[in-house]
Amino acid sequence: MKDSIRHLIQQALTRLTAEGVLPAGLSPVIQVENTKDKSNGDFASNIALMLAKPAGLKPRELAEKLVAALPADSQVSKVEIAGPGFLNFFQNSDALAQRLEAALADPRLGVRKNGVAQRVVVDLSSPNLAKEMHVGHLRSTIIGDGVARVLEFLGDSVIRQNHVGDWGTQFGMLLAYLEENPAAAESGLADLEQFYRAAKQRFDESENFAVRARELVVQLQAGDANCLRLWQRFNDISLSHCQKVYDRLGVKLSMADVKGESAYNDQLADIVEALRDKGLLSESDGAQCVFMDEFKNAEGNPLPVIVQKAGGGYLYATTDLAAMRYRSQVLHADRALYFVDQRQALHFQMVFEVARRAGFVHAGMQLEHMGFGTMNGADGRPFKTRDGGTVKLVDLLDEAEERAYALVKSKNPQLDDSELRQIGHAVGIGAVKYADLSKHRSSDYSFNFEQMLSFEGNTAPYLLYAYTRVASVFRKLGKDFAEVGGQIQLGAAQEIDLATRLAQFGEVLNNVADKGTPHTLCSYLYDLAGLFSSFYEHCPILAAEDESVRNSRLRLAALTGRTLKQGLELLGLQPLERM
Repeated sequence: MKDSIRHLIQQALTRLTAEGVLPAGLSPVIQVENTKDKSNGDFASNIALMLAKPAGLKPRELAEKLVAALPADSQVSKVEIAGPGFLNFFQNSDALAQRLEAALADPRLGVRKNGVAQRVVVDLSSPNLAKEMHVGHLRSTIIGDGVARVLEFLGDSVIRQNHVGDWGTQFGMLLAYLEENPAAAESGLADLEQFYRAAKQRFDESENFAVRARELVVQLQAGDANCLRLWQRFNDISLSHCQKVYDRLGVKLSMADVKGESAYNDQLADIVEALRDKGLLSESDGAQCVFMDEFKNAEGNPLPVIVQKAGGGYLYATTDLAAMRYRSQVLHADRALYFVDQRQALHFQMVFEVARRAGFVHAGMQLEHMGFGTMNGADGRPFKTRDGGTVKLVDLLDEAEERAYALVKSKNPQLDDSELRQIGHAVGIGAVKYADLSKHRSSDYSFNFEQMLSFEGNTAPYLLYAYTRVASVFRKLGKDFAEVGGQIQLGAAQEIDLATRLAQFGEVLNNVADKGTPHTLCSYLYDLAGLFSSFYEHCPILAAEDESVRNSRLRLAALTGRTLKQGLELLGLQPLERM
């Protein structure tokens, strides 16, 4: 609808230019927004305010001429001028009903991507191996997964890349500890976190141990067969731990998506040489660096992007540059999205610019850092265990499921235990994910089980229940969403409000895809659930006396149900038919 209105305004501008009201050569960006107050119509544009000065007219005068020049359109019932010169467009309810009918008939709910389909690399999760995943990995994993799902739904070709930390000095420490404790290998390294802590303690306490750890790093990087065999074992065990967490979270990541730091190890020397050939390298205290004038510290001195340490070792920046080159030249990505902590913003700004100057990525490739804030405890500080340690992600999910199970059991004691467990899993995992996804990714947020498991407010339980409420209408009928005849008719205010929001689903998904912000989809679904509740209360469905009205309302309910279900699935939540 916004595209249609922009087209109408463009036709009016062309006509006014031909008549000499507007000077030739203007090419304004025509903005059309949803109105907040429906008494001001459904859509508004400030085009008259933007062009009043070049036209030499008062905004309201130009608005009147624009309204007179607008072509008639069956989708628009009227256009009014508000305030200093805003154009307010009222949509025709019959045309809106027809759009909803088209959405009902479409498996994709009438949703289309704005623009052409792209190949998009989504860099997400990226835990360090040889340790278990902790709560700090949650945000990258689920925000990246949600955006990737939306991109795929819109028709993009999505390539997930789990850039795990599977190389570096920590592996020398682990190999040295395994040398000292060969029995740990026999036990299958059952507790990776405990093994890592013990190795770190030895590394900090014993200089001889630290020296041996560094020697083993050199041997590993040189391709020593025994070191590589043990290193591979660490990785296999770590990745199996990660995969169990991904499966439990319902995240679309598999072993095939892993492309760790080690995958680029053989290319790092070439990256440094390529930068040297481009004349981008400078030596600073023995290290190889790239300096760029636009990146300076507080004292005004240029900041370095260090690609090789004085001792010859490589850094994250070198590996990131190799990954960018691979994603451009081998994966042929049009766009690469990096879901990494907001504190890495400067790092990514700098390496993105180096990649462009070095020609590692093609000119049209979009490189975007999708930064996010931290997950904090009730005290506003980073989430920790009671003794100050890192919270294992699996422990957090265990508690979420147990709390959800107890909650659901208290409300539905008559259900058998296996169904309660299934519902507890969907609600518990969904609550943890939704609490994160519903906040703007750049914001920090406080983790609170009581709030996220509430059936009131913008929470997963509320939305999951909202969907089951729609499903229950059709369960009473013994019909599926697709088994209702008739046509949508929009009369009551609650019907029109619900219909208007349903028609915005595609716009919301395109917004998520453009900006990497799943919270806008969460807000949309929460609004939709509230509007359906108002519609359900004021517009009897099964009790409607007129059959055509009954069928119309059933069709509105069916589209609401399908939209809620699709939206929840795009967020990675599991819709339930009953709770």
